[in-house]
Formats: sequence, C-alpha cells, structure tokens
Amino acid sequence: MKAMTTQNVTFNGEAETETFAETLSLMARSGQVILLKGDLGSGKSTFARAFIKALALPDDIFDVPSPSFSLVHLYENTRIPVAHIDLYRLNRPNEIRALALSELLPTFLLLVEWPERLDEAFSAPTIELEFSGSGNKRELQLRADDIWAGLLQRNQQIETFLENSAWFDAKRSFLEGDASSRRYEYLTRGGQKKILMDMPQRPDGPPVKAGRPYSAIAHLAENITSVVAINSKLYEMGYSAPSIEKFDLDIGLAIIENLGEQVFGRMMNAGQDITEPMQAAIELLADMATRNWSHKLAVDAKHFHAIEPYDLDAQLIEADLMVSWFFPFARSRAADSALCASFERAWHNLLPLAQPEKPHWALRDFHSPNLIWMPERQGFKRVGIIDTQDTVLGHPAYDLVSMLQDARVDIDFGWADELYLYYEQLRAAQGEFNRQKFSAAYAVLGAQRATKILGIFARLAKRDGKPGYIKHMPRVSRYLARNLEHKALSSLKEWYETNLPEALKVGRP
Repeated sequence: MKAMTTQNVTFNGEAETETFAETLSLMARSGQVILLKGDLGSGKSTFARAFIKALALPDDIFDVPSPSFSLVHLYENTRIPVAHIDLYRLNRPNEIRALALSELLPTFLLLVEWPERLDEAFSAPTIELEFSGSGNKRELQLRADDIWAGLLQRNQQIETFLENSAWFDAKRSFLEGDASSRRYEYLTRGGQKKILMDMPQRPDGPPVKAGRPYSAIAHLAENITSVVAINSKLYEMGYSAPSIEKFDLDIGLAIIENLGEQVFGRMMNAGQDITEPMQAAIELLADMATRNWSHKLAVDAKHFHAIEPYDLDAQLIEADLMVSWFFPFARSRAADSALCASFERAWHNLLPLAQPEKPHWALRDFHSPNLIWMPERQGFKRVGIIDTQDTVLGHPAYDLVSMLQDARVDIDFGWADELYLYYEQLRAAQGEFNRQKFSAAYAVLGAQRATKILGIFARLAKRDGKPGYIKHMPRVSRYLARNLEHKALSSLKEWYETNLPEALKVGRP
C-alpha cells in the first residue's frame, strides 16, 4: 500500500476550484492518475472541466462533456492525452476490468470519477481528491503519493517565490517541459508576459565510466546557476539572451525575459521566409568567434559557474550513445565489446581535428527551437538565444553545425552550403582564418553531433517510451552520411559502412 500525504483545502466558489485545477494541470504528465471522489454536485465536474480545458493547445476550443454514458472519454489532442473516466454506472469488477484502464497508461493521464468502484489500485503516480459541500463553499481532502506530494511541494515553493516578486498576481500557464528536469511557465499580467524557469538541482545519474555519471562527463548543467551566469554574461556582451529579473539559486527558480513568439523553427514550419533571420544568426556566430570568453563566471559572492572544456571525454561519451542505444535499436541486440572499442578508436583519431586553437563558448543548442527573431532590435540583438545552460569551451564550428544541420527541421543542403560560405566570408574578413582546418572541424563535429543525436533519439524511443523522435532520425542520418564524405573522415565512414550501415540510411531502402 502506498504511503499517502493528506492535505485539506477550502474553496470559496467555483472560481477557486477552477484555479486549483489549472494549477494542478501545470504538473500533469502522461502516466499519472487523478481520482475524483465526492457526491453529486460536490465539485468533481467543475474540477474535471477546468483541468482538461487547461491542457488545451493554443486556440483549441472544445466542450468537456460528462463521460457518464460513454464511461471513457479520450482527449488525445490536449497537451498531454487525458482519459476522463466515469465509473458511476458500473458495479461489478469484471465490468470495470473490461475497460482495460491500465492499458491506457503510460500514454494517458487517467482522470477517474467514482473510483470507489475500482477493486485494485494503480501502480502509477496517484493523487486522490475528495470533494464535499455544496453552494459556494467546497471542502477538499487531498491524498497524494510520494511523487504527487513532491510535485505539490514544488508548486508551493513556486507560489512562495512569486509572492515575493512583482509577479505575485500573475496568471500561470504551461509553456514547455522537455526531456530534462527543466520546466517553464508563462507569467501573464495585463499585457505583459514573463517566463518562470523551474530548474531544480539535477540528481546524479548512475555511474557510466570511471565512477562518474553521464551528465558530469558530458558537462551538462546541474542547476539553474549555469543559466543565470551564462545568460547574464551574454546579455552583458550585447547579445539577446533573456535578461533575468529575479532568481533563487538554492531552489532553482528564475523569472526571465520573454523574447517573443517568432521562434525560427515555428517560422520554418509555417513556411515563412527566414532568409534574413538565418543570415543574422550567421553574423552573430561570426561575431562570437572574435570575442574573448570567460572560463569562470561569478553570479554573486557565493555562487560561481565554471565553463568546462568540451574535452575528449565529453565528446566520446556522447558519441558512445550510438553503440549503446542506436545499435540495439537497429539490431535488437547489444553491441559487443570489440565493436565498441573499434568505434572509440575511430573517434580518438578524429576528435583532435576539432580542438580549438582559442577557447570559445559553444552553446551546444544553437538551433531552430532556441533561436527567436526580433526584428525590432538592431544588429546581433535581432537574434534571441535561449537554452544556453550546457555551454562549454569548444570550437566555433559546433554552433554553426547545430544551426545548419538542424535535427528537427529540414534545411536544404544547398541553402546550408550558402550560409556556410557566408560564415566563411565573414570570418575571412575578420583576419586570419584557415578554411581547410575549419572545414575539417565542421565535418568532425557534424558527424559527432549526428552520432550523438541518433543515439539520443533511439534512447528516447526505447527507454523513455517516446517514439515521436523516430520521425527525425532520417534527417539526422542524412547529416551523418554527408559529413562522412569529408576526406578527413574516411576511416570513420569505413567503420560505419562495415559495422553499422543502418545509421547512414535511416528511412531509406
């Protein structure tokens, strides 16, 4: 039996019940269960309607009918899929078992009314809400398992943080949550909008090499200190990273500038002309290559952030995702130790070509989801930059690769080549620039990044139950094959063709 945390709440009017439902929706994920108890008219339906509508995608308007007669009503196009279930008319266990509710997990969040009819508990994260009372005053007894109790505790930290800010009365709405522990909300007040960044301390994963977790070897951000430090420095240097209004490094929360809605990726998918934005981004990268970059940043008297070198260990552990995850994905068996060793040797011979002569910040996620067009600004500031927390000291070619070999949108090879040449021209005009060395570094880093991403997408599909990333694999596979055509990568090309040709032709016969 699960240990449950109990809490009592009083609502004065439907509006407070709806606000509570909207707040709970911010923490909602597929694979969770919400059990709704209470008599008819006690507030269950008010909560359910508000909760489901809060998960609607922008501009999506729909009704939330009672599932009393259909028993199960599926909402598959909300931010997360929801199964709204009403067991009132069912009394026999075999009737309920016939609904196969557990099979809806982990794809759906289950919102269950009259859960008293269930004869077994769900193993998924579960919160039970028991409503009582009528009229304007409703009582709620809340019982949450450890996972939901943790989410509610985090929400209380957020509310306390906001109460002590200028945004204490802002409306909170979900913005984004990604594969990491980071999460974002919009804070809206009047006609103004800011972003709440929720980034608690990253827990260490299991050791993968020499007793160290993957995140430490690959130099991934562990907490929000990196965001505050890096964004503040970029902003100080005249780039459009979000300014930070308020932060609490100890609990991992920040209120940051909203740079707008014209995200490069959305503009591409909408068929908009992004010639000028892409050229402006190239100009920004060329300018970054001329700057002197700090190795250590002070946030305040107590907190510092070190920019780690993008060293051989980091690059190898990322490339290893290919044999650790993509190989089993493609072959349905693990790669043997001899193959893994030959793969590592191939990279050992190549990666020195991508070591910079001068330390340079590589943001590592300089691509269409993280670039925002702001034509109202001037010069380099027209390109907004987000998702900078994993910045390392690396080669200037890395961010150019990220942008021109975008994993999530198609960028025509001919156009990418034109933009690459534009970058070369800008760099050559700045002074000494070795085209041959840069070209080799670009190809090596392009192959390494594509190798890593194919492994990540395979891991997301196989381990994390997120098959949606598979659709991006053919694009990344094409990038890998193209990078391997560089003469400096002939040995790695031979390795792939001999040992894992599937990686070079995902989605192709």
